[in-house]
Amino acid sequence: MSDAMTKWESRGRRLATATAAGNVFVIDEPGSGSGAGSGAGSRGASGRDPILVLHGFPTCSYDWAPVLDVLTDHGRTVLLDLPGYGLSDKPDRAYSLFDQADTVEAVAGELGLTSVVLVSHDMGDSVGGELLARDLDGELGFSVSGRVVTNGSIYLELAQLTDGQKLLESLPDAALAEDAGLGADGLVAALRATLAPGSTGADAELATSAEMIVRAGGNRLLPRLIRYLSQRREHETRWTGAIEAHPAPLAILWGELDPIAVYPMAERLHAARPDSLLTRLDGLGHYPMLEDPARFGAALTDAFRFLADS
Repeated sequence: MSDAMTKWESRGRRLATATAAGNVFVIDEPGSGSGAGSGAGSRGASGRDPILVLHGFPTCSYDWAPVLDVLTDHGRTVLLDLPGYGLSDKPDRAYSLFDQADTVEAVAGELGLTSVVLVSHDMGDSVGGELLARDLDGELGFSVSGRVVTNGSIYLELAQLTDGQKLLESLPDAALAEDAGLGADGLVAALRATLAPGSTGADAELATSAEMIVRAGGNRLLPRLIRYLSQRREHETRWTGAIEAHPAPLAILWGELDPIAVYPMAERLHAARPDSLLTRLDGLGHYPMLEDPARFGAALTDAFRFLADS
């Protein structure tokens, strides 16, 4: 285990949930900034509510490590690795975004979260869409008072899927053989291809992300985890509709050179919600928080100010 992975693991703990998820890795950091509170009832950005962070496919909460201090400066921050990802349990079973949303609800309940600012990336935008739909239906165990979305396939018909994603989705919904999973080097190359052209500043973080994917055979589960794409197509109206319609103030931060979740998605969401804040991160790709943490962190700070003032 690398030093970076060991250090990240030491910041969190594994929670047993009542769902089929098993043990879920959670980091729960108290707010540290001038606008932050502390403890289970603390309130940070956008009404001083805690910040709940959802990661994407195929990585984990570690994506947010370079900007965690920025997040905690605005309030208590909770990050989790969804089941099948990162440092959480990785059972060999079918995966569903509905189940992932159940896990988020279970973690929120365990931690006493009653109202949150939801920050999401990539597949996390879709998990967030299900949470928002439940909130609109009056069925969510907590409320959402503000939202930050970044670089996810909110409008799947605009997505430019990679050849690797298409291949994984074409495979049966089953774990790969032990010698068939993509290794760490191949995963690093695949992740790097989603960054802006010529971007090299995130190599160390990508190596750690790949290590976390491979951990406990997670690379063999990728054909199972990528089923979220077909679910995304099936439930587009519910999830995209909730992302557009939920009344909580919305900030959109988008790496404009993302080759998968292309920038027109951000523009389309902003057109559907003209009251939102749209920040175009020029020269950055799919993982803007890794590619330029300082610039992304500044954009996050502006987003939290916008939410608090809305």
